[in-house]
Amino acid sequence: MADPFTNVRSAALALLNGSERQTRAAGSFLGQLVFDDTPMSEKQENWLATLLDRAGLPPLMTGGRS
Repeated sequence: MADPFTNVRSAALALLNGSERQTRAAGSFLGQLVFDDTPMSEKQENWLATLLDRAGLPPLMTGGRS
């Protein structure tokens, strides 16, 4: 398995650039993560983890907000 993502921006970009089709809401959420460094809520962290898992990508490293 690949190494975990070290930051939210790289995880979001990987999802946006991947072959997995995203919903409009997911695309908006991921775009926000790329450009806004506001800390995520627990619900947002869970959603990002779910999107990464569904796409077969590695998880976000704990404390990876930068």
